[in-house]
Amino acid sequence: MVKALLILAAIADLGLAALLIGVSGFLFGAGPESMHGGAGALAVYLAAIIACIAAPVAGLLFVRHGKPTPAIVIAWMPPAGALAAMMLPQPY
Repeated sequence: MVKALLILAAIADLGLAALLIGVSGFLFGAGPESMHGGAGALAVYLAAIIACIAAPVAGLLFVRHGKPTPAIVIAWMPPAGALAAMMLPQPY
């Protein structure tokens, strides 16, 4: 059961990372529809992508060391954080 939850978390994390990479041109591109994000936004954006990739790896390492509960929590943090961010009100 734990491995199945980790596999689903890995799929969700990698899908979220692919979505973040896919919309990066709208945030940091040079086109007229770009938001022309600054260095701070880029740092947060890269940290989010790295977290999406590192979370399933960390989860699998925790399972290998016999700690399944922290593994599941760590692996599901990026999708849970994305859902929490979607519930915040828009700044405009």
